[in-house]
Amino acid sequence: MPNKMSNTKKMLIEVARQLFAASGKKEVTMNDIAEASKKGRRTLYTYFNNKEDIYKAVIDKELDSILEKLTIVSAQNTEPDVKLTNHILAHLDAVKDVVNRNGSLRADFFHDIYEVERKRRKIDVLEIALIRSIIAEGIEKNIFNRMDPDLSSIIIFYSIKGLEVPYIRQNISSQFEKNKNSIVEFVFMGIRKKRS
Repeated sequence: MPNKMSNTKKMLIEVARQLFAASGKKEVTMNDIAEASKKGRRTLYTYFNNKEDIYKAVIDKELDSILEKLTIVSAQNTEPDVKLTNHILAHLDAVKDVVNRNGSLRADFFHDIYEVERKRRKIDVLEIALIRSIIAEGIEKNIFNRMDPDLSSIIIFYSIKGLEVPYIRQNISSQFEKNKNSIVEFVFMGIRKKRS
């Protein structure tokens, strides 16, 4: 989302998010959003043409929050293997947090999975670039094996992404929560140099 977004627009998006989370997208009307925001329909329609527009803005905001967390991890002053571990764990936890904090919006996220995926493409590209920079740093510092950083970052990204839906839907047992570090170690088996 643009940095110059007005406070009013940000507030309308947050009010809509809360309503969607509480009642689901289908149950919320533009009138509901206008009333809850105390801004009126005219103000709401200044920023959004319809409920679908504001729903898309909510998705954008939620996905941007994931990227913000990953960008913070990427900026850490730690060794690349630690940074990559933190990135993987932050990715899984950030996605789970976004979905969990959105209550009944969870069902809408899965119902409109193609819309979510379409919105995610730009963010995915940026996340792959973050992973690539971590891998390149690890190769340069002789922590990771020599490999193609472009291909490796894509493989790692899609490996993490593949765990999202079962993790969010909680089809992965509570053991997963305890064993996240083991899963991260599994990823590292192929890329971290053997320690003598």
